Amino acid sequence: MSEGLRIASDKDTGVAVLTLDRPEKLNAIDVGLAAELAAAWRAFRFDDSVRAVVVTGAGERAFCTGLDRGVEVAQPASPYMVDDPLLGIGPKANDLWKPVIAAVHGMACGGAFYLLGEAEFIVADETATFFDPHTTYGMVSAYESVYTAHRMPYGEAARMALMGTAERISARRAYDIGLVSELTPRGGALDAAVRSATVIAACPPEGVQGTVRALWTAHEGARAHAFAQAAQLISLGNLPLERQAELFATRRSNGFRVR
Repeated sequence: MSEGLRIASDKDTGVAVLTLDRPEKLNAIDVGLAAELAAAWRAFRFDDSVRAVVVTGAGERAFCTGLDRGVEVAQPASPYMVDDPLLGIGPKANDLWKPVIAAVHGMACGGAFYLLGEAEFIVADETATFFDPHTTYGMVSAYESVYTAHRMPYGEAARMALMGTAERISARRAYDIGLVSELTPRGGALDAAVRSATVIAACPPEGVQGTVRALWTAHEGARAHAFAQAAQLISLGNLPLERQAELFATRRSNGFRVR
């Protein structure tokens, strides 16, 4: 893989660890990394030695901070069409039904929820924080909010989306509301996630993958219905890119509350 993505597989346990490896960019995802993520998930479909996957981020500051601000994505003129480079970065978007566990430390925000929303569950250490910056910078949180509304109580998902960069959800709060399934001491999330993945990978894969598919089906209809409206909401609600850039430059240093 490239410098943006690392994959380590243990043939004995059947667990692969996929690491976003752009710590200098807080593991933000550019177009190249987005394509590599999609290719990695699709490759796992054909690798029977991999029976469970852990996804994490390199460095100590962030799991992932979403789309790299330096990415320029050309958009159609029609308000009914939006090109989102992150829509294809998750396992379910690539028809992978092997279990995926996210191991989170540091910041997880914005487009990170395209990955977190398609993981079976999340393990986080005490440094983890979760937030959604879209509204602060004049953007609609559409796909991200659909994912979070299926992972946490509606009021918590709404508060996170609407408060933008003014608030971050602490690891403890995320655990208390069910977004995070296991909370570990600093630096312990990856090991804990691998331990759980190892247990799951030891089970017969047919039953595991069928269970993953059944769980996803429980929310799939509502998610698909919401996604069908997302492009138009983004087209109608997003400020022009120039105005977004102005807000990003002026508001990025503002303080925030952790709750």
